[in-house]
Amino acid sequence: MPPSPPETLPRKGRGAGSNGAGRFEATTRVAVDDGWGSLEAEPVKLETIVRAVVAKSIISRNNSPDIPFEQSINPYYGCEHGCIYCYARPSHGYLNLSPGLDFETRLFYKPNAAELLDAELRRPGYRVSPIALGANTDPYQPIEREHRVTRGILEVLARFRHPVSIVTKGVLIERDLDLLAAMARDNLVHVGITLTTLDPALKRTLEPRAAAPAARLRVMRQLADVGVPVRVMFSPVIPFVNDAELERALEAGAEAGAHAASYILLRLPHEVKDLFREWLDAHLPLKAEHVMSLINQSRGGKDYDAAWGTRMRGSGNFADLIAQRFRLARRRLRLDQARSGYNLDLFRVPPKAGDQLGLF
Repeated sequence: MPPSPPETLPRKGRGAGSNGAGRFEATTRVAVDDGWGSLEAEPVKLETIVRAVVAKSIISRNNSPDIPFEQSINPYYGCEHGCIYCYARPSHGYLNLSPGLDFETRLFYKPNAAELLDAELRRPGYRVSPIALGANTDPYQPIEREHRVTRGILEVLARFRHPVSIVTKGVLIERDLDLLAAMARDNLVHVGITLTTLDPALKRTLEPRAAAPAARLRVMRQLADVGVPVRVMFSPVIPFVNDAELERALEAGAEAGAHAASYILLRLPHEVKDLFREWLDAHLPLKAEHVMSLINQSRGGKDYDAAWGTRMRGSGNFADLIAQRFRLARRRLRLDQARSGYNLDLFRVPPKAGDQLGLF
């Protein structure tokens, strides 16, 4: 791969404004004006570079008490949507890449994901539990159109009649309505659509390569029309940036057929806090100080508190106000109709090609 780009100003179509070293690196780089105007030059356009990585296993397990799933699959490392707030950005550090621009331009896909999943589901000791797609990076980001890793995973899950939950802000999920509708008839799938803002201008800098708000609402309606349970996810709530939209976003989701709603307060783990501060300075400089003040008030005086039980919701007056507003809006809009559980009893191990079938 070519070397990572240096520190820069924000680039059109990209969320991060810099490409600083990850927390595991031994060295860091600092952009310095050399007197030739190099820092004032128009940033070079960054292309998306995609590489295959052959996985050794495919299902990740977790026992976090505040996450509603035990198993997840991440078809991709990195995400071209480029959402500046993404809590998954620090994971690129494990690849010796930057959580900044590298995270949204140096992407990896798992070509053997479906094959590995088929093998894992056939293990004699496998215990059925819903698998989450989109827990880290978006399974329907733009490169899914070509590589179809998510589609392959869903095809395996459908054959095994295995339950799955999906979280996305990508409209490419429309392509898989055939699979999702069939699975929904057996209560094997739930989908959450992230709706962070209804303002296209804010979306363009906050989530530069994600689908437009209107497109996400269209997807919600299409899913609901074929019987797929849909949750509108107002995430993350960013103080003094999008929090005023909470009620309107939930209303739009309800009108589009959502049956449930959820929210998460902005999380800024590790390098994300520095990237987010850069974004504020570049795009909302007059609000930056107040935004960070409200975040600190909601995180025990810090940029982030990772404690279980509070990391998703925060604490303090602002966090309590958001929670109260959400509860009232959810009740008023009847977005508290979430279907309980999945049908786990339908799981079956289908015969492999070449298997001899029994006569009885």
